Amino acid sequence: MEKTLIVILGPTGVGKTELSISIAEKYKTDIISCDSRQIYRQLRIGTAVPEPEYLQRINHHFIQCRNLDEYYNASMFECEVIDLLDHLFKTNDQVIMTGGSMLYIDAVCNGIDDLPTVTPEIRDNLLSRYQKEGLEPLCNELLKLDPVYYKEVDLRNHKRVLHALEICQMTGKPFSELRTRTIKERNFSTLKIGLNRDREELYQRINKRVIQMVNDGLVDEALAVLPYRNSNALNTVGYKEMFAYLDGLLTLDEAIDLIQRNTRKYARKQLTWFRRDQTVNWFNPDEPEKIISFLDLKINNSK
Repeated sequence: MEKTLIVILGPTGVGKTELSISIAEKYKTDIISCDSRQIYRQLRIGTAVPEPEYLQRINHHFIQCRNLDEYYNASMFECEVIDLLDHLFKTNDQVIMTGGSMLYIDAVCNGIDDLPTVTPEIRDNLLSRYQKEGLEPLCNELLKLDPVYYKEVDLRNHKRVLHALEICQMTGKPFSELRTRTIKERNFSTLKIGLNRDREELYQRINKRVIQMVNDGLVDEALAVLPYRNSNALNTVGYKEMFAYLDGLLTLDEAIDLIQRNTRKYARKQLTWFRRDQTVNWFNPDEPEKIISFLDLKINNSK
């Protein structure tokens, strides 16, 4: 039988976890988490790590397995997941991968360019410059080193700008010249299930989940990871706003409101990204029977 990676994707708060558990139980298989923040041991509440009950019911991978001071990226995730799939497919015809980290999903499904590993010295130097000088001088440097990518990149996204500069400095070549965007061949098929809800319903779920995170101890979690606040892993919604609260720049109510607004904004960004992929099959997560019937049909037809 053909091996199939079932990818459950969608915006934050839509209901991916519950559905993924149901599908994994149906096919008696494992779940690979595709969330670039759930991978860190110190982050549980603000990243919505599945409840212990779920983790006990189904074997999960890439959940709280790295420390915040460890460097990690989509290319490393791609390599590790492909190696894991080679192992899992020996005993399973289907494996579930679920999450909302767009680049990580693309890395596993399509592959990303084999760019050189950046030295810690180059990475730390650029990050230090960003923290001291801001983004504008780095954008100006990118314009000189790689005018092609400068015209394409979101110049407000410091992570993209820094990554391009890292590669430029590491190789002495423009980042744009090293991108092939070639889809890599895989020894398994990919079946993508996209989840979405009515916008107002999704926003209500997001707002409610943020309140629940705060009630569960998000402030204490942010305080515990405060020493790592400058790490890339914590440059994310939920923690940035909590750090501002801990600094006295926001009241708790203001921080909560800002987390809700920024999470809704991120959900819109995720949907924009996912909708560009014509291979995604869209469903409402409240229709698990319909989704499983669709999967059964597709898998049986591939035999």
